[in-house]
Amino acid sequence: MTARILDGRAVGREVLAEVAERVRALRARGVAPRLAVVLVGDDPASAVYVRNKGRRAAEVGIDTVDLRLPAETTEADLLGRIGELAGDPSVHGILVQLPLPAHVDPQRVLRAIPPEKDVDGFHPQNMGQLVLGPPALVPCTPAGCMILLDRTGIDLAGKRAVVVGRSNIVGKPMAHLLLAADATVTIAHSRTRDLPSLVREADVVVAAVGRPGLVKGAWIREGAVVVDVGINRVDGKLVGDVEFAAAAERAAWITPVPGGVGPMTIACLMRNVAAAAEAAV
Repeated sequence: MTARILDGRAVGREVLAEVAERVRALRARGVAPRLAVVLVGDDPASAVYVRNKGRRAAEVGIDTVDLRLPAETTEADLLGRIGELAGDPSVHGILVQLPLPAHVDPQRVLRAIPPEKDVDGFHPQNMGQLVLGPPALVPCTPAGCMILLDRTGIDLAGKRAVVVGRSNIVGKPMAHLLLAADATVTIAHSRTRDLPSLVREADVVVAAVGRPGLVKGAWIREGAVVVDVGINRVDGKLVGDVEFAAAAERAAWITPVPGGVGPMTIACLMRNVAAAAEAAV
């Protein structure tokens, strides 16, 4: 068996086209959707991510405000700047690029963003709504994974899904979204016993740990769906958390790295900004 590719670039373009249409409708009503992106420090990877987000925002007609602060910015000063953005009615979405410098508490910062402007979906209120329903602003990477699966025609109802990773950003929200889609969900993590056996039983595997090649191709069940969220740089190349070539010989569907989940994450960020602007009207 040779797996078919879950093409995040193609589906991401579809989502961005839909967002652009929503933005045009908002502008026709006199509303200009605006995203504020806060970057603290000079981490090169973070700077690339911020630049890519700004480029996609411009493509769909979303205005951006870039707030770049030095690494020595105090937590109090950062919270003050976020408070200014929170009180600005022209700003519909606020994104604080992670990671933050070690002296800043990321949870305190994320809680300072009003839930209705939390386009990353990380505020406790938005995470709680994800669990209790109906969801509000959903974390972008899990939302992108679900849209990619849905638009590829993959029915999750009754499937056994294993999420490898328990982060608040991907693993936990991904598990809840899969559960809402009627999958039977297991969350695995660094202390899980016999991970290979769990993965072998899964109809759907979501790998979101950040360890290159953690999930071996031989673990993948014949005909499974593999969603690789990992982005790792090895010898100058981007690779995922799954042994791609070996897994592709057994899976029915698989996401590539790059070109799978990444484009969906940015598309869903733009989708959240549009939703936040619509809700503010």
